[in-house]
Amino acid sequence: RTRFRPSRRGHLRTNAAGINLNREWLTPTMEQSPEVYLVRAAMDETGCAFAMDVHGDEAIPANFLAGFEGIPSWTDAQGEKFYEFARRLAVQTPDFQTELGYAKSAPGAANLSMSTNQLAERFGAVSMTLEMPFKDHDANPDAEFAWSPERCKKLAHACLDTLAGMIDEI
Repeated sequence: RTRFRPSRRGHLRTNAAGINLNREWLTPTMEQSPEVYLVRAAMDETGCAFAMDVHGDEAIPANFLAGFEGIPSWTDAQGEKFYEFARRLAVQTPDFQTELGYAKSAPGAANLSMSTNQLAERFGAVSMTLEMPFKDHDANPDAEFAWSPERCKKLAHACLDTLAGMIDEI
């Protein structure tokens, strides 16, 4: 299991040196982004079939997945696995939807410095970014607690259940 959380030290997107770790996946270095460099080096040794980068989105009031559309090596077969994961997750929990999200990159225009795109391109992984709202998931609102740590945990379980249900296909 590979993970790192700069937010634990109070950094939102950056490490202690102020480097945006969300944009270091193409050419990480030990000097600027050792967190990304070491994680990617470990993945180079072991491979990577599935990756989920978990973020929070300040603007869109919904849980959604951003995929790797636009990577140079895109295939419909690889993309279909991502879309199938999203479809199954939407069935698994009312706290996920597939209508709202980011615009898809044009063919060949994906930003390979982002982990989702880099891991899909580098390893052929089914890779995605899970975006969660800072306020509430409007498709299933909670007037008392809004989007809460408890709901995050339930969504995490739904993601793992979805992955378990299709791991042999990935």
